[in-house]
Amino acid sequence: MSNEFEDAARVETIRIRGLNGEAVGGNFYELVGGKETFRKIAAKFYEGVAADEILRPMYPEEDLGPAAERLQLFLEQYWGGPTTYQELRGHPRLRMRHNPFKINPQAREHWLMHMRSAVESVGLSPLHQAEMWAYFDRAATAMLNSFDE
Repeated sequence: MSNEFEDAARVETIRIRGLNGEAVGGNFYELVGGKETFRKIAAKFYEGVAADEILRPMYPEEDLGPAAERLQLFLEQYWGGPTTYQELRGHPRLRMRHNPFKINPQAREHWLMHMRSAVESVGLSPLHQAEMWAYFDRAATAMLNSFDE
């Protein structure tokens, strides 16, 4: 029996590197607009989370600003920007950091819904949007730690 997760179209992209490890075609972080783009994505994402009955309880902080800043810094580092995230928080250890929370398929879908809205809000080129979305789809699946309702 298939489900909506198996039926969802998946886009896989490959980051091509030159002989010296540099990104062929340029640095993704810079190509998509740098810090300001990732700030907007994080802010828009948490705007959705703030009103989400499934995701909001995962954030005990009254103010989602610190969570938005952590997401922004992580995304900047992941996509080739400054390494501030690692300097402040160490290795991302995404599964370890998310393990205390029940992340089931419903939470995954809510997370992806808000991230899709956030990514679409910044007007990336179709290629850049597809590359970013492929990562988010894989990352959301990797965070699954429960199949309970």
